[in-house]
Amino acid sequence: MVTAVATEKLFANNMIEMFNHAPADAATEQSVKQGATTTTWRAMRDYEGFAVLAEPTLLVGTGLTELSIYAAEDSAGTNATEIKTTGAILANALGDYAVLEVSAEDIQQIGKAAGYDFTHVVAYADCQHDDDELGVTYIRFATSHATSGLTATYIS
Repeated sequence: MVTAVATEKLFANNMIEMFNHAPADAATEQSVKQGATTTTWRAMRDYEGFAVLAEPTLLVGTGLTELSIYAAEDSAGTNATEIKTTGAILANALGDYAVLEVSAEDIQQIGKAAGYDFTHVVAYADCQHDDDELGVTYIRFATSHATSGLTATYIS
């Protein structure tokens, strides 16, 4: 039976977004992109933390070899600094994945120690081959301003 109840807990308290990351170069770790060129820096204002999940979706090489979270002072990536990393991994089969999580407090402490005021985060991914592709999910969690529709229910 379908219910008319429209309770929203997870999606009203967390901003969840998904991306297809297609690296342009396998020689270096790269920020996760939306499409071919738009880096996915996300503001951390009003959130208690950030998590990223990544999974190979197309394998030409050996897939995901490192996943990291970076922070910066703005959406342009000013003073981008690695905050946390998986280190070397081998997510080399469909169904393999990696996850990372960091608190807003940790981001601020690392920034202050380096003399920066970090306000934005992004995931960086390193793939073994430039034709490897990843499905990447961002979760900015525990917002201080819960609202219905914070996470979009449909994007086309």
